[in-house]
Amino acid sequence: MSECVEEAYVYLDYAATAPLVPEALEAMQPHFQPGPAGILQDANPNSLSAPGRTAFKALEAARRSLAASLGASRPDEIIFTSGATEADNAALSGIAHAAFAERLRAQTGSFTPQVITTQIEHDAVLLPAKRLEAEGFQVAYLKPDRDGFISVQQLEEALSPETVLVSIQLANSEVGSVQAIRQLADAAHEAGALFHTDAVQGLGKVPANVADLGVDAASFSAHKVGGPYGVGALYLRRRTPFEPLLLGGGQESARRSGTQNVCGAVGFAAAASVATADVEAESARLRQIRDALYARLSAFDPIQPTVACPEGSQDFLPNVVNVLIRDMESQTAVLRFDALGFAVSGGSACSSASLDASHVLTACGISSDEAQTELRVSFGRYTDMDQAEAFLRAVPQALDWRR
Repeated sequence: MSECVEEAYVYLDYAATAPLVPEALEAMQPHFQPGPAGILQDANPNSLSAPGRTAFKALEAARRSLAASLGASRPDEIIFTSGATEADNAALSGIAHAAFAERLRAQTGSFTPQVITTQIEHDAVLLPAKRLEAEGFQVAYLKPDRDGFISVQQLEEALSPETVLVSIQLANSEVGSVQAIRQLADAAHEAGALFHTDAVQGLGKVPANVADLGVDAASFSAHKVGGPYGVGALYLRRRTPFEPLLLGGGQESARRSGTQNVCGAVGFAAAASVATADVEAESARLRQIRDALYARLSAFDPIQPTVACPEGSQDFLPNVVNVLIRDMESQTAVLRFDALGFAVSGGSACSSASLDASHVLTACGISSDEAQTELRVSFGRYTDMDQAEAFLRAVPQALDWRR
């Protein structure tokens, strides 16, 4: 079989990337014209020429559309980035340093600023947090419970007068736990700290309206909702202290220098509009697939759910199923299912090539050996119950390859 091109091949790795939606392709199509004709649609949006003004209008229309999809109160609260990794890095570094500087100006004496995050964040949050530690910040890493949740009480106990920033993800890409972000953000604000959330996996799957979440900053990625690669966004609430990560020409109101990806921004806005149009109905549909997969997979002797996700639960992502397969390494399972015509993963796509056990699973109290047997099945807009049934029919052969 040629790789991933047969119609019978079933894609079940949406948490890694979602297929491009036609609405995004249609929105980007005018920007794909080659030569002089193309530059009239996709010029540098910072140029004063007519083509530049056209591109600027397209960029700002995309900003307004994305702001509406995310629930931002103003379009200028949206900063376009090269992806969620940059948005996370910019939030951790930019807000922590600026908030610390602002706090110093408002008081006498010195103190060691604190940042609070969790042990199950994406590396795009954890590694900037480690860098902040190297720069002299205190960093507290909250440990989740067995199912991947952080409690408000945990955060309240970790908060101190020196806390300047809290960063807790909206939803985990591996085990699917959805955090109580509103309550966590309220606790941080009560203590005088700012709050950022990596909302990448939640957008389009659970309510991710930034005003309702009550956050000061949030990171998003286009390709997780059916938009193009290489573009993301950082929501930054008005008046939130921020030092830009990238310096240069002063684009994005001097908060993110670099010529903007107009085509990518337009595609992102279109995909986000589709993804957020009817979240409740789509989530309910996906939960039915999730619940069927958990119930049926659990019936196979060597397979056990990684977390306790009750039927119909809204505390977990509706499109992620995570199981452990006794005595079978993740890479083996992924390759077997691939040969049978199904794309699944052994955990986060950003670390699936690593031979190390998932830091998310080990933080949840799963042994390193067990974590090496993780299998994640994730799905979305183009997945139906028939495809889930086909996957389930393939499980016996994947478990006993000699058959």
